[in-house]
Amino acid sequence: MAEPSLKSPLCLRHAAALALACGTLFAAPAALALSFNDVAMQAKTLSASPYKEPRTNLPKSLQELSYDQYRDIRFDMDHALWRDAKLPFEVAFYHEGRNFNLPVRINEVVGKSVRPVRFDPKLFHYGANRINPKELAGLDFAGFRVHYPINTPKYKDEVLVFLGASYFRAVGKEQRYGLSARGLALDTALNSGEEFPRFTEFWIERPQPKSRELTIYALLDSRRMTGAYRFVLKPGNDTAIDVTARLFPREHVTKVGIAPLTSMFFSGENQRGGADDYRPEVHDSDGLSIESGTGEWIWRPLVNPKKLLVTSYSLSNPSGFGLMQRDRQFSSYEDLESRFELRPSAWVEPLNKWGAGRVELVQIPTPDETNDNIVAYWVPDASPTPGHPYDLEYRLLWQMNREKRPPLAWVTQTRRGHGYVRKADDSIFFNVDFEGPALSKLPDNIKPQAVVSVDGNGKLLETNTMRNDVTGGWRMTVKMQRADAGKPVELRGFLRNDNQTLSETWSYILSPE
Repeated sequence: MAEPSLKSPLCLRHAAALALACGTLFAAPAALALSFNDVAMQAKTLSASPYKEPRTNLPKSLQELSYDQYRDIRFDMDHALWRDAKLPFEVAFYHEGRNFNLPVRINEVVGKSVRPVRFDPKLFHYGANRINPKELAGLDFAGFRVHYPINTPKYKDEVLVFLGASYFRAVGKEQRYGLSARGLALDTALNSGEEFPRFTEFWIERPQPKSRELTIYALLDSRRMTGAYRFVLKPGNDTAIDVTARLFPREHVTKVGIAPLTSMFFSGENQRGGADDYRPEVHDSDGLSIESGTGEWIWRPLVNPKKLLVTSYSLSNPSGFGLMQRDRQFSSYEDLESRFELRPSAWVEPLNKWGAGRVELVQIPTPDETNDNIVAYWVPDASPTPGHPYDLEYRLLWQMNREKRPPLAWVTQTRRGHGYVRKADDSIFFNVDFEGPALSKLPDNIKPQAVVSVDGNGKLLETNTMRNDVTGGWRMTVKMQRADAGKPVELRGFLRNDNQTLSETWSYILSPE
């Protein structure tokens, strides 16, 4: 008689008795109910005990894998969770190895029972790697990914990945993976060094046959913080993830970054690449967008600075913020492999009152496109304190075709540099293009005014506006000088008609030379 496979109904009905014989994904089911409060109680209990530094359980053969060797280890999709049941969602798993050297426990929640999903080398293809299966005893998974049909009913696309620390990323229809989100950021860009919390355990609810959303719970742990998370995934044209979290500080944290987003900006229209690169622009995101909650929208174009650059916007109860990829023209990138124009924008929308705080933007120098060098997050004025749980709710939208934009007009590009000049000078020149309904509806005899200001390290020389007959929008030009090249300059500008604001606020940081 042939050995029962992972897909055998017999295995699923008698998981406890046949766990070893079948090599099944499941351990014996436990009669346990699970809710967000259950995970929160685990996080609270964990916070009351001393932190235990995680230890890798990897054999030497997996620690020494190269990047390509690790990528050669692939999960066998024939064994994807829920494939046999033909459910709308499927889950695949990542093997431990290389940098992903810490085990992550993963469970399936079915009604009132919780079933641990067990690691088994038979679930993977190892490609050209020569690895002794006996060395893999006691391993767990490094993370997982979720599949769901968003582009065609005939194929389940990869729509969400949890892999590494508290990182995760998602895509919507016709999108390619780009920027990432994190569960939490602690002391980012401080001299004391950043602490990276990690998701140590997940619980994934088994969906119904016609489910259009998937619920995932996670336990977060680090030296100074624990937390419980619930993620409700809603794949689609704009994939949405509703996040509920409850944090339990073990001790004081100087800076807590809520809903952190991590991206890459190497070069753009405002900052040309220094190498002989055939690609005009290289970035996963080109700007930070903020909806203040008071009616003002702010757009900060990203830069690749020569020194670490940390800036922020003080707000109370923001309506949202995000790292956006507004430039959707293939001709702006000319990269057939990376397809930067298909990378998603990620928009954070609070679902409860966040109070007073600031949106902070960290921009880190990077010599190439392989490093994520952009981070944005919310920092509350009233940080979580030990002994007091901290609750938050927000929605993450992964967008491309229907991105969040101001209702009036928005910045479409920022170009820095002079055109033709007979004699070069030390001035700095910007061309900022705006588009939107507030501008397209303007009568032909109305010319918007540019309202521009610079800080004390800059001197404004000239501003102007002109119609952009190609796009139907308007261009704002700014000519300025910098007093001290070793210090940054802050610029702000928007379009106005008399006392009527017509556009979002262009907020630019001219980084030190």
